Amino acid sequence: MDLLVVQRPQISEEEISDARRKFIIEPLEPGFGYTLGVSLRRTLMSSIPGAAVTQVKIDNVLHEFSTVDGVTEDVTDIVLNLKGLVIRSENEEPTTVYLRVTGPTTVTAGDIELPAGVELLNPDHHIATLNSKATLSIELRVEQGRGYVAATTAAKEAIGTIPIDALFSPVKRVTYEVEPTRVAQMTNYDRLILDVETDGSIAPREAVSAAGSTMVELFTLFAGLGEGEGGLVLGPEDGDDQVSGILATPIEDLDLTVRSYNCLKREDVTTVGELVQKSEQDLLEIRNFGQKSIDEVKGKLEEMGLSLAERDY
Repeated sequence: MDLLVVQRPQISEEEISDARRKFIIEPLEPGFGYTLGVSLRRTLMSSIPGAAVTQVKIDNVLHEFSTVDGVTEDVTDIVLNLKGLVIRSENEEPTTVYLRVTGPTTVTAGDIELPAGVELLNPDHHIATLNSKATLSIELRVEQGRGYVAATTAAKEAIGTIPIDALFSPVKRVTYEVEPTRVAQMTNYDRLILDVETDGSIAPREAVSAAGSTMVELFTLFAGLGEGEGGLVLGPEDGDDQVSGILATPIEDLDLTVRSYNCLKREDVTTVGELVQKSEQDLLEIRNFGQKSIDEVKGKLEEMGLSLAERDY
């Protein structure tokens, strides 16, 4: 099977905030916008590793339906607040961190004692409110993982240890849309706009890069199934420069007849790029530009692999 070489897509970026960024990929072959959009979104939402609290142990508390003397929140509320911690961990093994506070005070994530390799990105996050007689001592386990792990799937632990639903994914939201884009006179190519927002523990750029690497590893399995060649092959990196160079060619280089050349110059058509934006009907509306001149121009463009635009009705 013959290889079909297509134009190499380019990626541009629009930064909305430190944790949110849009990625614009174009031009893509028709239909590939949705193919990439769906695959990238699902990979970003489920396969990017992160860190989360997986279990807690509170002094003098046996289960999550208890209360702690002098603490406004009950244990269920405290656990829910702990699930909101945004954590970055470089430790591959589970890490234990501690929270030890005496009231009166408002307890925040910044009060947690952190070992090397663990960082909290929302230190102002509220955990509990203590009165003057209260003491709160919590042991938390931080682990790395992917996706969502329900507390019910956690291994059985000692009495007093409370497992927590863990959302490891650092990616909060991913949306995509596909728009038509133009390549020369063709308007049915795809532009993919990918909007990625993270919790701040990883940059959107890093998340998209990790998702792309994951997809490459998986698709390589299928590429190795057979020895035959086929499918689409991306053009060279400088493909856009080559196309731009052709479109920037002055119409003087087309060796048109004097009549055709003068008519085009009078209409301020000076380059091949400007010429291919004209339809046959557009050219026929130029004074003294007849069908013979049309045929001449079409022949010159065909030699360059180009054609006149289709007229929009």
